[in-house]
Amino acid sequence: MKEIIVSRIIPVVRKLCIDANYYAGSDVVEKIKFFMDKEESPTARDILALMLENHKMAAEEQMPMCQDTGVAVVFVELGQDVQLVGGDFSEAINEGVRQGYQDGYLRKSMVDDPVIERKNTKDNTPALIYTEIVPGDSLKITIAPKGGGAENMSEVRMMKAADGIEGVKDFVIDRIKRSGGNPCPPVVVGVGIGGSFEQCALLAKKALLRPLTEKNSDPKWAAVEDEILERINKLGIGPQGLGGRTTALAVQILSKPCHIASMPVAVNVNCHAHRHESAVIE
Repeated sequence: MKEIIVSRIIPVVRKLCIDANYYAGSDVVEKIKFFMDKEESPTARDILALMLENHKMAAEEQMPMCQDTGVAVVFVELGQDVQLVGGDFSEAINEGVRQGYQDGYLRKSMVDDPVIERKNTKDNTPALIYTEIVPGDSLKITIAPKGGGAENMSEVRMMKAADGIEGVKDFVIDRIKRSGGNPCPPVVVGVGIGGSFEQCALLAKKALLRPLTEKNSDPKWAAVEDEILERINKLGIGPQGLGGRTTALAVQILSKPCHIASMPVAVNVNCHAHRHESAVIE
């Protein structure tokens, strides 16, 4: 059994929060360039070029690529042969978020009461922490800052098995059509299928973590992703909702088994500031 001192988590999370907000992934940059070369609308091409310039400036000037630096969504893969010692695991993650958002001059967006008082917690905590026990003796932490504009365009639908794959495709495309320019397109579309009401939503969010340059490992789902992406990009919404053929950079699906009477489907949308960073503690 390997011991990991909990205090080691704090500086790792601090750095991940800052890096995720300062540096666009190479896969995101590659996809924007790819679609910019194919884009027919001069306005859309100009917007995509400005996005690339924004990402470059954010990295060079050490500043957030978007003013909405998001909720700190934290995915943890905890090796089953790891013992965490010397402190509170969740509090260590929250302290790392606290330090990262303070030291990185990142906007604090969390309110402590969701409805009545809605007072800002002033340090972007609490983080949203999802922990999975996996084989191994290491600890992997992924920070995925999630902005409110794109998150608000997400949806879960309890579909009927009779709706079939065509029903799933239509739901995803309709969700993006109804979103219009609100999620700051071009978007990345995460789709979770199966499981249960709550699990399909988490699958949709986790689907966003796959590199944009990687195909789905299951050929049947890869084909579905390609078709949905093509249909979304024919909607004409375009970058920032101003028209064009680049409404989405990618569609990414995760699926799980489900009950015979159910077919849960969730759509989780990310804006063009498609942010996530990972680190492993051994």
